[in-house]
Parts: sequence; C-alpha cells; structure tokens
Amino acid sequence: MDIFAQMVAVGSVARCAADLGVGVEQVLQDLASLEMRLGYRLFDNLDGMARLTSAGRKTAQAMTLLTQDAPTPVEEAPPAPAPEPVPEAAPVQPVAPVFVPLVSPTPAVPAGPPRQVITLAAPAPVFGQIQDGLTAFEAANEDIAITLDLHVHTAQDAASALANGRADIAYFYALEEPGGFGSRYGWSEQLNLYAGSDHALARADSVSRDDLALTPMLALETRSGMRDIIEAALAKGRFRNMMPLLESDNMFEIIAALREGAGCFAAFGPLARDIGRMSGVQRLALDMPLPSIEIRQAIAPRSTDKPAVEALAEFLFL
Repeated sequence: MDIFAQMVAVGSVARCAADLGVGVEQVLQDLASLEMRLGYRLFDNLDGMARLTSAGRKTAQAMTLLTQDAPTPVEEAPPAPAPEPVPEAAPVQPVAPVFVPLVSPTPAVPAGPPRQVITLAAPAPVFGQIQDGLTAFEAANEDIAITLDLHVHTAQDAASALANGRADIAYFYALEEPGGFGSRYGWSEQLNLYAGSDHALARADSVSRDDLALTPMLALETRSGMRDIIEAALAKGRFRNMMPLLESDNMFEIIAALREGAGCFAAFGPLARDIGRMSGVQRLALDMPLPSIEIRQAIAPRSTDKPAVEALAEFLFL
C-alpha cells in the first residue's frame, strides 16, 4: 500500500516515481498489481493527473483512519464549520496539485445536520464487490456516512472489531459458520489452482492430490489477509502443502513464475477471475474440487440502537 499512499499524496505517476526514485513503468506495474489483489480500480487517468475512483477514495480514507492516534470516533460528526473569508493572496508560482480531500479521515460532509457514521469492516476484495451497494445506500440516505476498515479477514478479526466498537458491520472469510457469535452466509467463491499453460499439470485432463503433492507452490506473503484462509481451505481439501517456492504480493512476479512453470498458485474471488484471464496461465482440472470460501456478514450486538446499521446490512443482501 506504500505506493498507493504516495500516489494519493502527490497525484501523478511521474511525480510519484521521482519521489520514490523508481521508473514510471515500475509505479504503473506496482499499482496494477495492487489493483489485482484488491479486486478493483484505484485510479483513473494515470496518464495525467490521476483521479481516485470512488472505491479508491474510500480506500484512502480507510488508510487514513488506520493511522490516526485519536480516540475511537463518535457515531455522529459535528457540522462542518463555515469557511472564514481570507484576504486575496499575492500571485505565487504554480505547484503540482495534490489530492487534499484524500487525507480526510472521514468522508467530506456538507454543512447541515450531523450525519450518522456507519463503519463497515471487510476484506478489500469483498468491499470491491459491494461498493456499488454502499454508494447507492449513501446516495439514498444523505444523513448517513459510511467509513471502512479493510483489515478484517477472519471470523476472529470480525468478532474483535464488532465487540470493541471498531465496526458496526463486518464481512469475513470462513469455511463454515463460526461459533461464538452470530453471522449469516453471503455467498461462496471457489478456490482454484493455476499453473502456466505449458506446465504438465495444466495439460492434464485430471489432476490428483498426489500430483499436486510433488508440485511447488507459489503463495501470497504471510502478511496477506487471504493467505490464512487459502491455507486453511487447502488443508481441509486434503492438499499436502509444502513450503512455497515463492512468496510475493507482487502479482506480476507470481504470473511470471507461473508462465515459467515454477509451480502452481491458489486463488479465489476477483483475484482468481483476473488470473484466469491472463494469457499463458490455466486453471488446473482437479479430480476433486477444493473447498469454497464463504463470505459471511455479521452485525454488532449494539446495532439495535442504530436502525440504519440493520437497514444497510439488509440493503447489501438485496
């Protein structure tokens, strides 16, 4: 996310590359890799002054919230103060524009009645799939502002975020309904394995667990929120996993290694969709499917005091 934060700060690929001391092509590739992992576009018009997409703006706000040292925000924000008039400034030399609104920890709100804040926690790829619903809900309810926490992935993460008041609604990955707190099933995403098109397993009509046991794995880094659920699903599917040959969050490194025949890679959701569209990469024809990943939704126990939370949770299921 470092390169995303730098892009938010400076607003152009060329300036971001100069500040980081890397080439423009490297910045573009790193952004494309990040967007592939997240499952949605962050910027438009990367050839000029980059503009954050709606999802990119929410992501920037979520990152800003994560770095705040202030106490937990209250549910209702005070009205924005009216700007004070300032004297006309003397002409100055133009400077490169920056995206000032992106550093705001909460969505910008117009002057008027306070807006009720609902915090939704979810893995970034899940947010990418429900972002249209969130945008529509905010547009239809001008008194509601939705903020994001993109660092919840597991049932344990979700339970903690809901219990300590960090989130009102949480989406998380699971292989089955967890115990200890209530949640409901949203949808499932199939876990698939991919290899380079010239790999022996990619050319096979059927691939067994014994075949896979002898094949090196490529994997996301251990800090990735998707890594744990993928490994849990592989274990449940009786896949004898060995230490990964390559661990990287750079999807272009993973794709290049797949095309070179280095091993196979497990993915689900939007990431699996995008990998499946890549030339030189093919989904393996397993003799027995791997477990699906469930996406589940849970609501904070205090939601009865905030009818808008239950309304949003239901709206996202429509």
